[in-house]
Amino acid sequence: MQPGAWDRLPGTVFDRYPDYEHVFAATQLAFAMLGMGATLTFEDFSRVAQRPASIGAGLFVQLVAVPLVAAAVGLLLRLEAGLAVGLILVAAVPGGTISNVAVFLGRGNTPLSITLTALSTLGCLVTAPLILRLFSAAHLPPGFEMPVARLLTEIALFLLLPLAAGMAVGRGLPDHKGRFTRICIAISLLVLLGMVVGGAGSGRIDAGAYGGRAVVAIFAVALAFQRVAIWSGRLAGLPDQDRLTVAIEATIRNTNLALLVKASMFPAVAGVEDPVGDQVFFVALLYGGAALPVAIPPLVRNARRARPAPAAAGAA
Repeated sequence: MQPGAWDRLPGTVFDRYPDYEHVFAATQLAFAMLGMGATLTFEDFSRVAQRPASIGAGLFVQLVAVPLVAAAVGLLLRLEAGLAVGLILVAAVPGGTISNVAVFLGRGNTPLSITLTALSTLGCLVTAPLILRLFSAAHLPPGFEMPVARLLTEIALFLLLPLAAGMAVGRGLPDHKGRFTRICIAISLLVLLGMVVGGAGSGRIDAGAYGGRAVVAIFAVALAFQRVAIWSGRLAGLPDQDRLTVAIEATIRNTNLALLVKASMFPAVAGVEDPVGDQVFFVALLYGGAALPVAIPPLVRNARRARPAPAAAGAA
């Protein structure tokens, strides 16, 4: 089947997908936040409070450096409006929930990762609308207005509220929080898969339409996020584990939230073409797939360095 052929099949279920895209995005984000919340405790935050330099460097990278890098890449590569807005949107959202698992497997500073994810999530209530307004204004259609009030409301309802509910579940049912987290993350991934299938089936995801430069830009910005974070960690004098953690937090973004914000900024309407909105949707989805392979090499290197020597492991 040729790219975009699904949208030429009349009467299919895909014709109705745009009407429910916002519901899909909100549901996926809520379940992802529920799952992550169950892994958090207040004690996690108190343990890393003694390392203000690591927290400060991580928040600087997340809230300042990453958006600047995304805007610069869009300008340097002369990307189309929707692609440039998509990169800035990905940079405006906080670190993703998968980053906590990735840092744990790579033997980084897991409590720091969780703290940075939580603090950047809270911070994005204020910074995300500001970043989008500051860097995306030149790329948006004339007369477009940022739905700031709606964005703030939806971040609170579908991100912070489920996060708090997940923490309550983890605290009240400690013996079951692992299973609860796995179920929530599985549901979130299934809904994301539904969004990919629905977007492709409705003809709104066509990588060929944007050319190889769009794919290169997405991988390049993910790598740039990581390198800027590592350099910032070195300048701040962070230990290796903390530097790795900040880099992974910068690389793996909360694309669940990005998809929800996209659905609010550019609501899909059945039968109505929206090239800018479709490009933003494409960037958010593809970045979610590009970030993990970019993050794997430093994680593997750190895990190998942190692995105990055979003799020491045997003695232990």
